[in-house]
Amino acid sequence: MSPAENQLDVLAVFSHPDDAELSVAGTLLKLKKLGYRTGVCDLTRGEMGTRGTPEIRAKEALEAARIMKLDVRVNLEQPDGHVWPTEVARTALVRVLRTHQPKVLLTTHEDDPHPDHASTSIIVRQAARLASMGRYDEEAELAPVADAGDHAFAVFASHRAFVCG
Repeated sequence: MSPAENQLDVLAVFSHPDDAELSVAGTLLKLKKLGYRTGVCDLTRGEMGTRGTPEIRAKEALEAARIMKLDVRVNLEQPDGHVWPTEVARTALVRVLRTHQPKVLLTTHEDDPHPDHASTSIIVRQAARLASMGRYDEEAELAPVADAGDHAFAVFASHRAFVCG
């Protein structure tokens, strides 16, 4: 794929497969209908979930990606129930951001009561900034994103939405 084919207008970053579907599926579908390139990045496989296995959730995520007409769906395979803003988590997301160069990021709000969701919000904000720093993770040989101040963040919590940036 060429860099232009990889580029996304909007990337939703959430902790578990199904979080994006429950939070922003309608928004992503509307954006797709308007001609925008959309994607979802799940941080975990949802292996601690009470409904289904990681394998079932992976199949459901693929089907949801098809229904939502996503251009990209990736999973960082961080440990479910143990999502923390570590160097490993930040670097993995920085690589996704640099690969896809999204203009808008959608994620959960930092005060979400689920620990993985709250940590995901922190990871997204930190990784967006780090992705703009040319000397961060140079070994990946991926071009930095535009300065984080140029990004729009939409942060969702329950029934309220905040646009930041």
